[in-house]
Amino acid sequence: MRMTGERWRKSLAQFLAPAGLLAVMTVVPVTVAAPDAQADTSFGGACVLYPNNPAATVDSLRNSCSIEQQVQIFAAAERGDAPHGVTNGWVTSPQFMQVVAPPFWIGKTFDTGPDGGTLMNRITGANIPGWPANVYSGPAITDKRPAWLLDYGPSITPQILDEIREVTPNVWFGYSWWRGHFQTTLLLTFVLTYP
Repeated sequence: MRMTGERWRKSLAQFLAPAGLLAVMTVVPVTVAAPDAQADTSFGGACVLYPNNPAATVDSLRNSCSIEQQVQIFAAAERGDAPHGVTNGWVTSPQFMQVVAPPFWIGKTFDTGPDGGTLMNRITGANIPGWPANVYSGPAITDKRPAWLLDYGPSITPQILDEIREVTPNVWFGYSWWRGHFQTTLLLTFVLTYP
């Protein structure tokens, strides 16, 4: 049986196609991106940070992490990005402030960029803006490592200074301090995330 030109070309194409694909795959590396997942981080017991679940991280910080574990979490965190826009907030300690704060404070609204900016606290369930602060990067009172400092110099309580770090994506944990003439006193700890 004699092979025609057309039939010969088809046979050659069927033979060379797999070889050509193999050659391309050998010369041009093919990479498959792994999913962007991060492992949960346990600080003991039910105190767990969930990088892919901000609500679970907030719940853990509020209800499962001891003060000692919160200290470890803040110390282990990098400064991260500054929050931008509306955030919800909760006091995580002391316990009596967890009960007292919600009728008066529900979070913060940030007007920030990569280098900081300003914020207004969200007061009462009516979301009244109040207690402005400047936001900038600086050394934390706790360990002198970089944190976002929320400086209430422009407000009626210029002695207050908050420091926050992004402990998981879109979740910030921090300390609120009263800067007195003779000593700086811890007022409370809190957590922020986007609504």
